[in-house]
Amino acid sequence: MMVWLDLLKPVMKQIRRPKHVVVKFVVKFFPPDHAQLQEELTRYLFALQVKQDLAQGRLTCNDTSTALLISHIVQSEIGDFDETIDREHLAKNKYIPHQEALEDKIMEFHRNHMGQTPAESDFQLLEVARRLEMYGIRLHPAKDREGTKINLAVANTGILGHTKINAFNWAKVRKLSFKRKRFLIKLRPDVNSSFQDTLEFLMASRDFCKSFWKICVEHHAFFRLFEEPKPKPKPVLFSRGSSFRFSGRTQKQVLDYVKEGGHKKVQFERKHSKIHSIRSLTAQPSEQHTEVPKQSARAYGDSNDAAAVQSCRQGKELKSSTEDTGQHKSPSLKKSPKEGRKVDGAVVSTVEEEEEPAKDKMQQNRPQSQQPSTGSLTGSPHLSELSINSQGGPSVANMTLSPNLSPDAKQSSPLVSPLLNDPSCIRADDEEEVKRKRFPTEKAYFIAKEVATTERTYLKDLEVITSWFQSAVSKEDCMPETLKNLIFSNFEPLHKFHTGFLKEIEQRLALWEGRSNAHIKGDYQRIGDIMLKNIQSMKQLTIHLRKHNEILIELENGIKSSRKLETFCRDFELQKVCYLPLNTFLLRPLHRLMHYKQIMERLCKHYPPSHTDFRDSRAALAEISEMVAQLHGNMIKMENFQKLHELKKDLIGMDNLVIPGREFIRLGSLSKLSGKGLQQRMFFLFNDILLYTSRGLTASNQFKVHGHLPLYGMTMEESEEEWGVPHCLTLRGQHQSIVVAASTRAEMDKWTEDIQMAIDLAEKSSGPVPELLASSPPDNKSPDETTVDQESEDDLSASRTSLERQSPHRGNTTVHVCWHRNTSVSMIDFSIAVENQLSGNLLRKFKNSNGWQKLWVVFTNFCMFFYKSHQDNHPLASLPLLGYSLTLPTESENIHKDYVFKLHFKSHVYYFRAESEYTFERWMEVIRSATSSASRTRALSHKEPHAY
Repeated sequence: MMVWLDLLKPVMKQIRRPKHVVVKFVVKFFPPDHAQLQEELTRYLFALQVKQDLAQGRLTCNDTSTALLISHIVQSEIGDFDETIDREHLAKNKYIPHQEALEDKIMEFHRNHMGQTPAESDFQLLEVARRLEMYGIRLHPAKDREGTKINLAVANTGILGHTKINAFNWAKVRKLSFKRKRFLIKLRPDVNSSFQDTLEFLMASRDFCKSFWKICVEHHAFFRLFEEPKPKPKPVLFSRGSSFRFSGRTQKQVLDYVKEGGHKKVQFERKHSKIHSIRSLTAQPSEQHTEVPKQSARAYGDSNDAAAVQSCRQGKELKSSTEDTGQHKSPSLKKSPKEGRKVDGAVVSTVEEEEEPAKDKMQQNRPQSQQPSTGSLTGSPHLSELSINSQGGPSVANMTLSPNLSPDAKQSSPLVSPLLNDPSCIRADDEEEVKRKRFPTEKAYFIAKEVATTERTYLKDLEVITSWFQSAVSKEDCMPETLKNLIFSNFEPLHKFHTGFLKEIEQRLALWEGRSNAHIKGDYQRIGDIMLKNIQSMKQLTIHLRKHNEILIELENGIKSSRKLETFCRDFELQKVCYLPLNTFLLRPLHRLMHYKQIMERLCKHYPPSHTDFRDSRAALAEISEMVAQLHGNMIKMENFQKLHELKKDLIGMDNLVIPGREFIRLGSLSKLSGKGLQQRMFFLFNDILLYTSRGLTASNQFKVHGHLPLYGMTMEESEEEWGVPHCLTLRGQHQSIVVAASTRAEMDKWTEDIQMAIDLAEKSSGPVPELLASSPPDNKSPDETTVDQESEDDLSASRTSLERQSPHRGNTTVHVCWHRNTSVSMIDFSIAVENQLSGNLLRKFKNSNGWQKLWVVFTNFCMFFYKSHQDNHPLASLPLLGYSLTLPTESENIHKDYVFKLHFKSHVYYFRAESEYTFERWMEVIRSATSSASRTRALSHKEPHAY
């Protein structure tokens, strides 16, 4: 569902799940005469909207009008006609699909625009566009009483039925209303008739119908009323009907406000926005994009609420969705909240464009091969950058996601955050090569550097508990003092120790790189002595590490017994700094010991026995191995305990999931065969029971348990031939049998092996487990098929009316990633993921240009988290890698750089570049642990996470 934001209300009051919303800035009200758009800036923003509608196929017209529109756009972007430059520009920029057939006609029209300024081109563009039938029309699919499919739209004149010919002018409309999915238009009685006519249209759902009704109400108020309608008084007892009213100035109020000089004029000069030719680069090197002076932050008459636009763009909770096909940034608009309320004409919002980084002459003349899109895939952060506006409607906020639609089908890139797409961050290759030559190249140096980079991330993770969580707890009286003391008295010593440890490592690296005055350089080109010293000191902290088991259990018990503490912890997890589940941070100190052990093993393999650092390194490895051996058993139990509690949050109908002796084995997506055919279900395998669920249709996106099969006495057999379904299994329990199918043979083999192992474990146990499900339906014939799959759109809409009572959206968990990517994850995978964590700088290919952007990347929990620098407190975006493939770029992809790897899933492609051969191999090694290209075998041991 796409809905409009109310610019006079705080954004956070209108958006329940900001991490899972896409905000788009588009024109809302299209005036009949562009002479009303009195400022150049406003006309420029309207021109951007016309350009976007043309590219997305919403502004349909004949070839002549299309060519004329594009010619005005080209004139505004590159200036006067030049045949060579025009052909080059049109080859690089696609304004409409299949543009090649119109190129000659476009250039013919462009030849006639000699001398036009960009501002004049914008005006001419709008003059041509406003005469088109589909100008400003946003179609809403519906059906009439006979069931015929039609499209409804709303404009300044009234409601349109399919075309402007079938229009219901505002003067004829007496009342607009909706009832569930029915949209009703009551017309005034005809002069020659005594009865009132009521038109009825059926829309896809209640939410869709209500959204269109709101748009109609707003258009009527804006274009027809002289002043803002007064809000409806709230009833004393019962509310009947919607209280929605248009808020903001009407068109007449805006025009009067401008005439009376109620705002300060903005000096804004349109300049050519795209300059690709050598001529333009030579003549106008400083005019790469449109510039707006900072004082334009004030107000701009008949344009939309700039304060709301700027706050949305700068708000870190929201991610802007770049829809325009241009390659320069729209002006920066700033305004105080007070001024924003005064100038709220609600005529236009900005359409943000993508900036093409400047290229040198050699790069511009070099032929570019067409490359896959590098800006595809929500989030999330996490899996949250979802853009499902397939029809390109005039929508602002994407509020829901169809339960049967994969988020990877139609979604924006997690790397489209404005902060991550700053062209100023693109690195020049020459500067990079000079910098690379200054630093050491031996493998030991890069191993030491890995210690430093991962230590930075580990210290940030400790601060989530010692700083952010402790500060939040101190403000709320929700946690018992004993639990406070237990947590913080054991984490604060760790934070203090590792702060000093990191400083010592960074000082050694500075000496190693020659950035400090080292008397004897060779003495500082080692890391084993520092590791040995600090690991020995770390042994004194073992008493705190042993307490983490108690901390995890006591915190979960406190959450279970205190609703207030549960709400507090849930709200804290919604903060950006808590980028992983809260209880995961409690296990970080034990995970870090395994990282030290892995790093020291790598260092000892690298050093020959004669090396001066070999003895200290071997001693450090022995010390850390002893600590890991002492705590490893405790850590395995804690990981299983943490995983069960995390899964509990994702499940509905399983109140007692966490019981003594239960162990998690595998979760993933399988198809279950029923009378309706194969239907996607989420399966959870434990050592005693197999649960099958479907994703809930509520705001919480939890998975509803529909049935379970005890593993005691279960048999399993392949049944592809019997059912005619590939990768098919029949699971026969003592009271029920089900047929499931995997997406691939590899997935089927994983499930077969784990289920058989779980059955064997259940047989060796003391017998069948008691009934454990709290609220699942009985295990008769496929109960789930009637409770979820037949839920109507009205029922779905009704379930959204109480969003305040729903638990927070959990669409960014591993469970949801497996659901959308149709894959599975086992506990062994989680254990390997604990070892395969990495932090450091990577260069990301900047969209479709040759530039590379430096980012700080943290890989953990099957996901890459992206930061501008390691000092940032929270990630700006993330990329879940389950289901992705990891490969090297081919020659045809025209990426002539070393140490580049490619991540791709369906049409989503990303290129990353490491700084050295060692870091390239390390990134490849850890990412393989999370991508689908790693065909892991059961013989893989925990000590060899790189053997794929």
